[in-house]
Amino acid sequence: MSTLRLSYWTLSPEAYQGFIATKKAVEKSSLGKQLIDLVWLRMSQINGCAFCLEMHTKALREGGMPDAQLDGVAGWRVSSHFTPRECAALAWTESLTHVDQTHAPDEEFEPLKIHFSDVEISDLCFAIALMSAFNRLAIGMRQ
Repeated sequence: MSTLRLSYWTLSPEAYQGFIATKKAVEKSSLGKQLIDLVWLRMSQINGCAFCLEMHTKALREGGMPDAQLDGVAGWRVSSHFTPRECAALAWTESLTHVDQTHAPDEEFEPLKIHFSDVEISDLCFAIALMSAFNRLAIGMRQ
């Protein structure tokens, strides 16, 4: 286990509270807590954030996600445990997580329109951006 480098939440409380306010707003969206935690788990897998992996896996388990689905998150593209809606969200999550390589192509964006309203797509983008920031803080500060 790494030693915490800095407690960013106490050193920059206003910035941290802004993140928390965004988190609360996103969690109230019609996306649903399970879908949000699912995309946050996938992003945390890609970014290698152990703290966030444990937190989102626990939340999904407590929310009733079956173990077979949880076990298959990293391989969602070839798994039968995910709905088309979840797959669209996971594809977009990966696309934005690797935006330096993907440039968020239309092929990944267009399926979102089938499964989500414009507001939900916006909320999903905020959820992805927020977790990207949280992953970087937790990894960088060794949380």
